[in-house]
Amino acid sequence: MSVGDNIRRLRKARGWKILDLAVRVDSDVGNISRLERGLQGYSDKMLQKIAQALGCSVSDLFAGEDSNVTPVPIGARRIPLISHVQAGHMTEAVDAYSLGDAAEWLLTDLELSPSAFALRIKGDSMLPEFREGDTVIIDPAVTPLPGDYVVAKNDDNEATFKKYRPRGLNEQGQPVFELVPLNEDYPSLRSDRSNLQIIGTMVEHRRYRKR
Repeated sequence: MSVGDNIRRLRKARGWKILDLAVRVDSDVGNISRLERGLQGYSDKMLQKIAQALGCSVSDLFAGEDSNVTPVPIGARRIPLISHVQAGHMTEAVDAYSLGDAAEWLLTDLELSPSAFALRIKGDSMLPEFREGDTVIIDPAVTPLPGDYVVAKNDDNEATFKKYRPRGLNEQGQPVFELVPLNEDYPSLRSDRSNLQIIGTMVEHRRYRKR
C-alpha cells in the first residue's frame, strides 16, 4: 500500500471528501488528488500537515508500503529555512543568530545545535554537486574539516556557500583557509586576502526532483 493509498484510506475513514482534507492542509483538490493517485511527490512539510489533519503519525502514512525502499523517519526537529545563499558571488546576507520567525520550516532527525538553519542555493558555482534550488542545512556549532561545505561571510555581511580547504597558518600564526567552488569557471576566495568568517558547516543536503 502506497502513501497515497494510506492517505485516501484514512481520509475516507473520517468521511471526508478530498476538499475537506485539502482545506485542512492549506492545499487544493488537484494536489491532494494527484498525491493520492501517486502522480505527485510530497514534501516533509506537506506530509506533516496531512498526518496532523488525519490524526496519525507520518510513519503511519508509510504503513504497508510495498516497495524496494524503506521509509526513513522524517523527524520532529524543526529547522528554519531563512533565506537563499548565492553559490557564485557573495551577495546574500545571512545572520545565523538572528533568525526571527522563519516563513518556512524543514523537519530533520539530526541532532543539531539550537542555532542550526537551512538555506536554498542560488547560482551554478557549485555544480554538479549542488544545483540552484537545492536546500542545505547549516550548523554553526560544527567546526569544518577539510573538504566540508560551509557558508561564510565577509565584512559587508555578504555570504556564499563553498567547499572549505585549510591552507595552514599565516605569519601571525592564524589559520588560513580557502573557499573553493566546484565549478572551475569561478574563482576561489582566501581568508588571507579577504576578511572571511565561517558561519557554519553543512550537515545535510536535500534535492527535490522536479518534473
